[in-house]
Amino acid sequence: MGYEGEVLMRLVLSCVMGGIIGYERQARHKSAGLRTNILVCLGSCLVMLLSQSLYQDVEGKTNADPARLAAQVVSGIGFLGAGAIMKEGVTVTGLTTAACLWVVAGVGLAVGAGFYVGAGITTALVFLICGYLTRFDFWMGHETFLTLSIVMVERPGQISRISNLLDMMHLKVRGIRMKANTERNPKDPEVNLELDLEGAQRIDRGAVVDAVKNLRGIVSVETL
Repeated sequence: MGYEGEVLMRLVLSCVMGGIIGYERQARHKSAGLRTNILVCLGSCLVMLLSQSLYQDVEGKTNADPARLAAQVVSGIGFLGAGAIMKEGVTVTGLTTAACLWVVAGVGLAVGAGFYVGAGITTALVFLICGYLTRFDFWMGHETFLTLSIVMVERPGQISRISNLLDMMHLKVRGIRMKANTERNPKDPEVNLELDLEGAQRIDRGAVVDAVKNLRGIVSVETL
């Protein structure tokens, strides 16, 4: 494979790996979804390739450090991560999405450097951590606070049904945020609902998520 083929393969591979992580974020209706993660991974890969190319051009002529240009990606990605983090009252959301953007940038740098094994393993681990580790959160602490992110079809009395269910589970709603989403289906609009919940005892996240999912008109439910 020639140089051009190697560059093309690395750029395409970075899009694939960024897309795998971005798909999981997109499926959970996060602010940084498929396109954002692909672009971050692709851009990081390009910067690493550029850094290597520039170093080859000046090798032996100056004391250039090929890692300096790529190192700026790690610090620069902080601006995107900060934009993904939101604070409303005592609730902070978006930390996992911001961390994913940082890791995706690292994956892009690894692919650009030709470290395919590390990039592939990291991509698989991030997908598993974000997609499945949340199910075990209730084993790891005694949390009495919980934030639910609910995507539901807009129907009369839908919020009341959710509220009644939470009352039956002895959970109090301490905060509510709602945003309409008409992009996916204008004829049957969806609503993104975030609820800050408090329980007298440790909250079983899995039980709450499963109970809300069983209500009619619920598209997806996840914990933040």
